[in-house]
Amino acid sequence: MSEVTSRRVVLQPSTVEVIFAWFQRVISAYCLLFGILYWIRLIGFYPGSLWRFDLMPVHWQVAAVTLAVFFPFAAAGLWMLASWGPVIWFICAATETVMHAGFPELFGHRPLILASHAAVALLYIVFRVMIWMQKRRSRQ
Repeated sequence: MSEVTSRRVVLQPSTVEVIFAWFQRVISAYCLLFGILYWIRLIGFYPGSLWRFDLMPVHWQVAAVTLAVFFPFAAAGLWMLASWGPVIWFICAATETVMHAGFPELFGHRPLILASHAAVALLYIVFRVMIWMQKRRSRQ
């Protein structure tokens, strides 16, 4: 065995990084579900009032089209563990937060959606801080 091979460093993700990757994939599935629900709303598959694009008010048309495109895009980025995946998810979450918290008279008040976005954001921050602390500890 040569001296070079004895000093070879094997890079493997930590347990926290593996759990974080699976967390992003679970959120990816959640984003894909939301994207499908917005597409169902756009094509009028669901029989309900204002569930067809041509019957929606303009504010719902703009929001539904935007989120129907962004949620699947965020799902793809999160599934691939791409750096832009969480950014697109944040845009979707911020849009829905503004819709349901800022304009509840137009979009309805959906506290469950707001709470789920807040919980995902908090968990994301906790994971990133834990990974940063692990890397900092390993450097010292």
